[in-house]
Amino acid sequence: MESKLPFGKKNYQWMIIGVVTLILGFIIMSLDKGQHGFGFLGLTLGPIVVVAGFVMEIYAILHKPVK
Repeated sequence: MESKLPFGKKNYQWMIIGVVTLILGFIIMSLDKGQHGFGFLGLTLGPIVVVAGFVMEIYAILHKPVK
């Protein structure tokens, strides 16, 4: 029986991982104690984690499930 869902199980797993990574990146940026968020966490680490989350989301959407 063929699934009516547009994505496979792995796609949804990657989507969840991507969303968690995005949330983690924004939390990291909010933890920056520098003035106006201009410290290491707000300008370097947080945005890198957010971009990684978006890359995971793009991969999850474009990856074709194995049939």
